Amino acid sequence: MQLSDFDYELPDELIAQEPLPERDASRMLVVNRETQTWIDATFRSFPDYVKANDVVVVNNTRVFPARLLGRRDPTGGRVEVLLAREIEAGVWEALVRPGHRLKAGARIRFGDELRGQVVDDASEHGFRQLRFEGDLPIDQLIDKLGQTPLPPYIKRPSGSSTEDRVRYQTVFAQVRGAIAAPTAGLHFTQEVIAAIRERGASVAEVTLHVGYGTFEPVRVSDINDHQVSSEFFEISSASADAINQARGQGGRVIAVGTTTTRALESSGHDGKIEAQSGQTNLTITPGFKFRVVDAMLTNFHLPQSSLLLLVSAFAGYDLTMRAYLFAVANRYRFYSYGDCMLVV
Repeated sequence: MQLSDFDYELPDELIAQEPLPERDASRMLVVNRETQTWIDATFRSFPDYVKANDVVVVNNTRVFPARLLGRRDPTGGRVEVLLAREIEAGVWEALVRPGHRLKAGARIRFGDELRGQVVDDASEHGFRQLRFEGDLPIDQLIDKLGQTPLPPYIKRPSGSSTEDRVRYQTVFAQVRGAIAAPTAGLHFTQEVIAAIRERGASVAEVTLHVGYGTFEPVRVSDINDHQVSSEFFEISSASADAINQARGQGGRVIAVGTTTTRALESSGHDGKIEAQSGQTNLTITPGFKFRVVDAMLTNFHLPQSSLLLLVSAFAGYDLTMRAYLFAVANRYRFYSYGDCMLVV
């Protein structure tokens, strides 16, 4: 299939710019793969679609303030840095603006406490490698000086709203390391989680640190040529046991988000989950054989994105694209702060 097959028209006004006042107030399109139909619902009804012995799996990664604003040393020119991946202690791969002016050896100051130097400018797609030094531990300084990095389709500056520090974070976020939120998880509240458990289902947590690989553009025409960049993931023994137990009792594995799906499918063997941690570059496109995930909750994704390819692989291309056209026609809210779709 060609990347152009995954295009659709979306009016700008349907791109959610702000979170709803209440997390669980989003609309939810429930898509049934067996009947090839869908119905309108709200996310608050999500527990109604969960059965006893099911396991709902969430991504507990925590977004850190990965956007840093600095000044070039000694000229004082403004520099914007988006941290993408820590290569080793104190050394990060990052998107830097203006990248064409920052060659190897360039120095940047972030306030008086944090300093950076470009150590490699040969990376693809505008990346640089930066080595950081500071008066305190680097992670501590990044948390102090950085801003929550909002996606570019949210047309207001990152850090302009203190609300984003809370709302661009799931209620189960624990493990620091993501540069973007696992957005399907943003709808959950503690009340919804309690309602899931009251139905006799369980909730298990995995970690996949959302990095550049999740949202990097697909730059090839043939989708089979696309390769997602590696991201760190971890599945604990307790979570693996809970997921395997649910499957053994006839329950379904309901993945919350594409990142959770990739973590589960990266560690699934013969239908069972293995506890492990490491890097995954699993790329899911139509034709992929799912071994673990039985249902998926996901937000609505960008045209021609790897996330839309993944959803199409799970729900089927025709059903996915027809559901997206319905969502556009019926004024669903799209992308990170938007509404969601449950595929059963």
